[in-house]
Amino acid sequence: MRILIALTYYRPHYSGLTIYAEREARALARRGHQVTVLTSRYSKDLENLEDKDGVKIVRLNVLFRVSKGVIMPSIPVRAWKLISNSDVVHLHVPQLDAALIAVESKLQKKPLVLTYHCDLNLPPGLVHKIANRVSDWANSLTASLADRIVVNTSDYAEYSKFLGRFPEKIQPIFPPVEIEPIQRGAVAAFRDKFSINQDQKVIGMASRLAAEKGVEYLALALPHVLRKVPEARVIFVGPHQGIVGEEQYAKKLTPMVERLGHHWTYVGILSPEEMAAFFQISDVLVLPSINSTESYGIVQVESFKCGTPVIATNLPGVRVPVQTSGMGLIVQPRDPIGLADALVEILERPAEYKGDPSDLLACSNPDFVALSYEKIFKSLINSSNGS
Repeated sequence: MRILIALTYYRPHYSGLTIYAEREARALARRGHQVTVLTSRYSKDLENLEDKDGVKIVRLNVLFRVSKGVIMPSIPVRAWKLISNSDVVHLHVPQLDAALIAVESKLQKKPLVLTYHCDLNLPPGLVHKIANRVSDWANSLTASLADRIVVNTSDYAEYSKFLGRFPEKIQPIFPPVEIEPIQRGAVAAFRDKFSINQDQKVIGMASRLAAEKGVEYLALALPHVLRKVPEARVIFVGPHQGIVGEEQYAKKLTPMVERLGHHWTYVGILSPEEMAAFFQISDVLVLPSINSTESYGIVQVESFKCGTPVIATNLPGVRVPVQTSGMGLIVQPRDPIGLADALVEILERPAEYKGDPSDLLACSNPDFVALSYEKIFKSLINSSNGS
């Protein structure tokens, strides 16, 4: 099959959505499909055309930005040409250009699959308010035109007012998860690199520094944890500086983190090998997300694969990995005391949260996920051909 995947940002941009799309694209390419990714050239350091891991990446120049969205003047023409050379079009939303690509796909009578990652819930402000409304309109039109809508979990779809309008199109597929095998000495090297002592209790968090991630609630919880577990330390993995649209949030968070001193360390973006070591050295992973912009949290399953329990907030979709595996605890959003109590519980009694993530891990294998998409694509193509 010739598969066109379209999304605003693609790797090396760091987010759960871009990691999902990259793993899906690579797995489909391994299965022998011709995969093209249409995305933005959000950084001038990136090439307009690139072939990587069997995937052709087409990046369009950005004229300007609207909040976290981008405006690419060449997209109508380039998308039309790529759609015409594809058997099926797969959109990842939210993205501002989704509606345009959906309309062009339908005009060319190409099957259209939409993966709906989350509701967009931007911070207050006029620009963000406009971006929210434009995104809602684009998502509504795109979903109306889509032949199938893939979601991470039935739980999220059930509680989403938006997805509730399209129940007959919904199909849940767990996101793809992969972790590099741990090499001999990798864990020790990671500890040495970031000065992590054997006697420290590591609280891991892996995400962008973004408002919806609820990072401040972990910062507020930590002093309460330190009263009972004085050797606790947060290791925060992921981009934390210069994130578009999150400048005010970072400014708000900085003094909170600075007060924690050596008990909080930003380590930036890690290589796949270092990520595996990070999950191994963590005693517990935290996902303190606060709203529907978070719909799952791939890092939870990555953590399970390395034997590390998770504390996640009680949000639709986000709570599913812990509920499915029994490998952690669920706390209420925006509750630093509840989060602190859960952290102390797991740090003091880790053996009680081993759980059984085997079924979840099997369904999260990238090749299993690619096969699930492949079945959808083939079914839609056969239907459009009248066979």
